[in-house]
Amino acid sequence: MIAYVNGILESIEEGNAVVDVNGIGYNVNISGSTMDRMPGIGEAVKLYTYTNVKEDAFTLFGFLSRDELNLFKMLITVNGIGPKGGLSILSVMTPDDLRFAILAGDSKSLSKAPGIGKKTAERITLELRDKLKVTEDELLSGGAGAGAMAGGSFETDGINPARDEAVAALVALGYNSTDSMKAVRKVLVVNPEAGEDTEKLLKLALKEMF
Repeated sequence: MIAYVNGILESIEEGNAVVDVNGIGYNVNISGSTMDRMPGIGEAVKLYTYTNVKEDAFTLFGFLSRDELNLFKMLITVNGIGPKGGLSILSVMTPDDLRFAILAGDSKSLSKAPGIGKKTAERITLELRDKLKVTEDELLSGGAGAGAMAGGSFETDGINPARDEAVAALVALGYNSTDSMKAVRKVLVVNPEAGEDTEKLLKLALKEMF
């Protein structure tokens, strides 16, 4: 298993980069979004890699962050999603967009990736949703899961379910619980009717987080 390659970018073309590591050139498959963020030829680059081993091939898939790599590994656990499918999705969606789409059950956004059909997109949201989100019980109790994800506790009064669900989803995405609550409250002040639609509220609150 090769955890990463750290060297000089020798060449790059659509879907592939060659990284020179102490005189050895590694062919690394990359997504379109990774390609757009790569340094110039001759510059240093570090790609976190997943090694795909088959009887007739030994292939590396590389990412500029561990976050993208971890999401890629999660995607390819879904039946029907191979490494190329995972790269396809990460070529059109940022890690945050991907998490949001899965948590919100937004299979339509996922199906925009080349080679990802409606049924496959629905399978992704179905199989990965629980893996991404902290369980409701953990969030409401401020348990270990919530503490690890949010760095604090999450409290709810149960008066506004949409608000509570939006905050919980932001926490599950890795945002601090306090910042999540502030973002949701800010949206509700400007757009009170959003409090009746969890998905709409979450989308607006997510914009406030940037």
